[in-house]
Amino acid sequence: MTIAPWHPRLASYGAAHVLDIGVECPGAPAGDRLIERSDLARLRDLAGDDDDGLRDLFVAVMVWGSGTTNGRGPRYTEAALSDPRLSRVLGATRDAIRSGDLSGAYRQFVLKGVGRSFFTKWFAAVDDREATCERALILDDRVFRSLNALGWSSWKAAGTRHWPTRYVTYVSAMHDWASSLGVTPDWLEWLLFHRNGRVDET
Repeated sequence: MTIAPWHPRLASYGAAHVLDIGVECPGAPAGDRLIERSDLARLRDLAGDDDDGLRDLFVAVMVWGSGTTNGRGPRYTEAALSDPRLSRVLGATRDAIRSGDLSGAYRQFVLKGVGRSFFTKWFAAVDDREATCERALILDDRVFRSLNALGWSSWKAAGTRHWPTRYVTYVSAMHDWASSLGVTPDWLEWLLFHRNGRVDET
């Protein structure tokens, strides 16, 4: 991540310290850092039920999910931080995910500036259930593009255009496919993300 666009957006909410996680990027401008999924898992374990801890984890997810280009991530994160529903939504959706209610989490996640591509990253980050469970996975535009390129339609597979049901169907399908291929579901998710719809390339 590039620190500069993020700091002013987070400082007024007391969340700028989140930018210190991860490791410095070799050869990058001073202060720029690399955040990995393991950093998110560590923050998740530290957060517990603390509202500030959950907020910090959410910010880290948004920073991580924005990648190196940042794009509109800083602005959208600031919008979410200003939303009075933030603490309630983060706590409720975290609890829903941990109880296995992915559909309920999807229905309840409503924050300014945060759409499916990012709130499913939040779902994946807070899901600390055993690997034998159908744990939450990311469904962003790149993954969706690859699924469509493979001819898989979430609404046809789910039998409805209801997004919470379509998300649960996607997660279940990914776990089934990963099991049959002998890989982990999050690795398969990463592969679809990496391909970004270019599924015919070798």
